[in-house]
Amino acid sequence: MRHTRELTFTMLMRAYATASKTETVASNGKTGLKAADIANRLRGEREKRADDKKEVPESPLQNRVNELKQFTQQLQSVHPSVLAKALYRGILYQDQNIIAINKPYDVPLHSVDGIRNSIVECLPLLAKITDGMQAGSQLHLCHSLEKENTGVLILAKTEEAAEHVQTLIRSHKVERKYLAVIVGVPVPSEGVIDIPIIEKEVMGPQPHFKMGLSPLFKVSEEGDGVTRVRAHRQAQSAVTQYRVLDSTSGSSLVELQPVTGVKNQLRVHMALALTCPILGDHKYAHWNKLAPQKLPEGILRRLGLVQSKTRYLPLHLHSRRIVLPGLKGHSDITVSCPLPKYFTNTLKRLQISLPGKE
Repeated sequence: MRHTRELTFTMLMRAYATASKTETVASNGKTGLKAADIANRLRGEREKRADDKKEVPESPLQNRVNELKQFTQQLQSVHPSVLAKALYRGILYQDQNIIAINKPYDVPLHSVDGIRNSIVECLPLLAKITDGMQAGSQLHLCHSLEKENTGVLILAKTEEAAEHVQTLIRSHKVERKYLAVIVGVPVPSEGVIDIPIIEKEVMGPQPHFKMGLSPLFKVSEEGDGVTRVRAHRQAQSAVTQYRVLDSTSGSSLVELQPVTGVKNQLRVHMALALTCPILGDHKYAHWNKLAPQKLPEGILRRLGLVQSKTRYLPLHLHSRRIVLPGLKGHSDITVSCPLPKYFTNTLKRLQISLPGKE
C-alpha cells in the first residue's frame, strides 16, 4: 500500500510539473492545461506501466515447475503464529489427553539449520489456542514424523499422556499406516520387509551419511541359497509391511505399515530393499551421490516435468491413519488424515486410483 501511494504521488508530481510548465506558457498567451488533461496523462502512464509488467505467456511445463517451486517454499515464509493457527484449523481429533494434527509438508518437528518454522516452535501458541488461551497450557510430541512427511501427528496435553503413547508405540501396540507413490511396481505385490537398518557414511565427491541396509543373510557362493551372517552391533531391527493398492506403467500407490520405527525406515526399505523409491525422495533415489531423483520418461511426461526440474517434486509419503488402543474398556481411537492436494494431483496425473476402502 505504501509503495502504491508513493507511486501515485510521484505520478501526480510529474503531471503537476508538466502542467506548471504549460501554465507558464499559457500566461504568455497560450491555452493552459486543464484537470481533465492531467487525469488523461495519469491514466496513460498507468496503462503504460501495466503493459510493461505483462510477461510472455508461460508454457504448461513452466507453470507446473513454478507451482511446485512455490509450494516447497511457502510454509517457511509465514510467521510462526500463522502456522500455529493453520495447525489449529487442521486438527483431526481431540480429547482430554491428546490432539491429532495434520502435519504440513516441509515443516520439521524441531528447528534446525536455520529453519524458521517448526512444529515445536508452534506448540506453545497452539496449546493456548486449543485451551481457550489459558496460561500454562502445554503440548508434547508423542512420536516422530520426518520434515518431508505429511499427515497424522499425535500431540499430548500432559507429559504423562505423551509417555503413555510412546510406550504403546515402543511395544508395537499402535497401528500406523502410510500411503506412498513409488517409482516402479513391487514384486510380489504384498509382503513383509524384515531387514535391519544402519547409518553408513557414503564416500565420494560429496561425503555424507545415510541410513542403509544391514542384511542378516547373504547369497551363498554357489548362488543356490542364502547363509546367515553376524548382525552388526549398531544395526537396528526394521520391519515394514507393504501392499500395492494400484499401479500403472512404471509407478504404484502402496500402503506401508511400519512395525518398527527406525529413522527413514520406509524410504530405505522402498528404495534399497524393493528398488522402488518413493516419488520425490531425492535422498535415497541415489546411494553414492546427492542429486535430484531420476525418473523414467513415461512418468516425467505424465507429471508434466522434465528431468532437470524434478528437484522440486515433494516427497509423496503421507501418514494416513493411526489407531491407538482404547483405555479401560474404551474403544480404539482411530485418526485418519486426508491426502494433501499435491498428492491427489499426482495420482490424477499418473492415472492411479485411490481405493474407496484402504
